[in-house]
Amino acid sequence: MGAITLCRHGEPALSRRHTMDWRGYRDWWARYEEGGLLEGQTPPHCLEDYARDARYIYSSTLRRAQETALAVCGGRAFEPMDMLVEAPLPPPKLPTWIKLSPKSWGWGTVSRLWWWYSDRHEAEETRAMAEKRAKDAADFLVAKAREGGDVLVLAHGYFNLMISLELKKMGFIKTVEQGFKYWGCRRYELKRDRK
Repeated sequence: MGAITLCRHGEPALSRRHTMDWRGYRDWWARYEEGGLLEGQTPPHCLEDYARDARYIYSSTLRRAQETALAVCGGRAFEPMDMLVEAPLPPPKLPTWIKLSPKSWGWGTVSRLWWWYSDRHEAEETRAMAEKRAKDAADFLVAKAREGGDVLVLAHGYFNLMISLELKKMGFIKTVEQGFKYWGCRRYELKRDRK
């Protein structure tokens, strides 16, 4: 049984250094979903090692994840998969005088909590749909790991966390935790019974 490593993409080119109301954030997120990586980045050596050792490498179909995979894989093939795209971040329609940054502790947190706890999804993927997709992704990745060899996923912070929750339910333990930072990895291995 191989290990499963879930990695967040590199730093996007779109700046997070300004504030906006909910409409501005919705427009910002649409540009973020289409954009690529900030130029001049290099992947951490440990991530390059994971890619070198992986039997299977998958990415989200979004540009920032695919550019991350290209940077990490060093010419090796990887497979983009729609099932690995980020969960949606529809912002709540707060009064327009409330202006927040798109950073994690601004609109990122507000939108995620709103989507998670209110199930208001603005005609996008619901929480239940995203949880089903995360379960399907975890099942797929575990099936690949059972074939022998490590699995590397280059995708998105929050959806990787949702997959992580499913892997834990399936008996996997986290052996590496680098948080939500860009290029950050979470690595999971199947728990072994001690005798």
